[in-house]
Formats: sequence, C-alpha cells, structure tokens
Amino acid sequence: MNAMLKNHAFDAVEADPRWAAVVARDAKADGSFYYSVKTTGVYCRPSCGARLPRPQNIAFHATRLDAEQAGFRPCKRCKPDRPALAEQHANMITAACRWIEDADEAPNLETLAAQAGMSPYHFHRVFKAVAGVTPKAYAAAHRANRVRDGLSRGERVTDAIFDAGYNSNARFYEQSNALLGMTPSDWRRGGANAEIRFAIGECSLGAILVACSEKGICAILLGDDPDRLARDLQDQFANARLIGDDAQFAKLVARVVGFVEAPQRGLDLPLDVRGTAFQQRVWAALRQIPAGVTASYGEVAERIGAPKAVRAVAQACASNKIAVAIPCHRVVRNDGALSGYRWGVERKRALLDSETQA
Repeated sequence: MNAMLKNHAFDAVEADPRWAAVVARDAKADGSFYYSVKTTGVYCRPSCGARLPRPQNIAFHATRLDAEQAGFRPCKRCKPDRPALAEQHANMITAACRWIEDADEAPNLETLAAQAGMSPYHFHRVFKAVAGVTPKAYAAAHRANRVRDGLSRGERVTDAIFDAGYNSNARFYEQSNALLGMTPSDWRRGGANAEIRFAIGECSLGAILVACSEKGICAILLGDDPDRLARDLQDQFANARLIGDDAQFAKLVARVVGFVEAPQRGLDLPLDVRGTAFQQRVWAALRQIPAGVTASYGEVAERIGAPKAVRAVAQACASNKIAVAIPCHRVVRNDGALSGYRWGVERKRALLDSETQA
C-alpha cells in the first residue's frame, strides 16, 4: 500500500507542469510558486541550482509564506525569502537611472558601478540588459530631453544647454542635429526655420501622408481622414514651414505609395529618423526584417542586445512615425498573434498578407 501511495505521489508530481520548471531550473517561473523538500526541510525557487530532489519528496506552494507555515525554512543557496536577482537588478538600475537624472553632470561608469557595489564591466552589462541602452546612452538621451524641455519652456539656448548638464555649448552643438533634427534655436521656435514638404494621397490602406525634410522622409502616416493626418503632421512640426501641393514632390509620394503597395521592392530614399538612442536601435533592427518575415518583440529585444527590454521595444514600435519604411508591422506577439499597431491592426494584417502573398 505504501509503495502504491509513493508511486501515485511520484506520478502526480511528474505530471505537474511546475515540476518541468523545477527540472529546467526556469528562472521565469520564479515568484509564481515555490517548492519544498521534506528530506532537507527547506523550500526553494524553481530556478534553484541545488541538487534536484526526488519528485516524491517535494511539495509545491503558491507563496513562500505557505511554505514557511508548513514548517519549511528558506534555502541558503537560492534565498527564496529575498527578492529575485532580476528584481534586485531592476531596482538597482532604477536607482542608477534616478541618480543620472538628478545629477548636475552625468556620473561616469566607475562612479555608478561603485554606487551599485559592482565592477564597471558587470554594472555596464546589467544596466544594458535592464534598461536596453548603456549608461552613457541613457545619460545622453536624458540630457537631450532636458534640453528639449528647457527650449520648449522658452529658456535661452545657452541656459537650456548648461541646465541639462553639458559643460560647453560646443559639446551639445556637435550632436544637436542628430538629437533635435535642427539647431537649438530652431527647436526653441518650434522648428520655425524647418521646411517640411508634404502631400496626401490614397493607397489600398486608405489615406497616406508623406512628409520630407531636407534630410529625407520624416513621416509616412496612414489613416482614414486626410485632414486628421495633416493635423498630426502639424502637431509634430508646430512652427515649421509646411509646403504642400508641390508637383515634384507628388512624384516622390507616388514612389512611396508604390512601395506601400509592394514593400518587397524596397524604398531607395533617405529617411530622417528622429528618436532616442534606444528607439534608433529598435528601428534599425526593424529595417533588417525582410518583407514576408515577422519577429516577436522578444526577438527584436534579443537582436539589439537587450533581452529584458521587451516592453520598451513595443513602446519604440508604437512611437514610429514612418510607416512601412520602418516596418513595425512585422513585429508580432510571442505567440504569433497581431498586437497593437499605430495605424490599426487591420492595416497591419493587410500589410503582412500582401507581403506573404507576393
């Protein structure tokens, strides 16, 4: 009888999907349950690296409190009574980001690592994995945002630059066009000296607006209402000089419409891509996905070297203003299902269908 009960317990544990997570030492399962080992009197995380116990000797618990109330003590190896390593890293990097944001001048890597109690190399690797960008890129993006905010509030250009933590005007002006897409003075005036040519046409997906700066295409917008598309463009370039109804530009729009109808042909036109360092990395990765192929948000995060930044990748896709040319429509959920798309899921489905059928 005892043997039969033991075999039944063995079979029940092995059939439980939580046992598979324990065998695989799956860190993704940490926090979703705990397991205890009656022969040692301890309870562990699923990812614990200790010797694998026999199935008949373990029990599963929904929370660590349940395990402790059952009389088990925390394992000294995986320390299940403390925050998981991923949570510790996330909290540490969040604190480092706040420190970068509050500092008058961006702290260097050695200072940040010492504050976190890590070596510079380890801190750099953990920061990039959690935040999706390096500490230097995060600091640069934050300073650029501070300059934008200062200029938008009407501050003098020099004051905005120094308040953002730049040591000299020269250092900022070296990067200003890439960060702002124009000079600081023009940004302060809402792009008053910028000249944006645009036209609105029709394609199989509805209305399409194409806009181009002197650097290249800066917007491809899709929608049902042409007037709404024009207002969206005006919101992006509030005080720029918008020029429409240009016969020469209409030819370029026709090329873009042809590309939207058949993306596999490619678009041999320069793009004026403006965004944070992280967004730029995501958008560059999207442009490497061939027509007719999809990738999950997690796969894109892996490709840019930030596997934990899945949500940030999704946000970067949602911030894209250059439809099809930066093919965020080729990014899907991990299960292959279509998720949100700036211009509507039905347009996303239509684009993917046209690419796979070509």
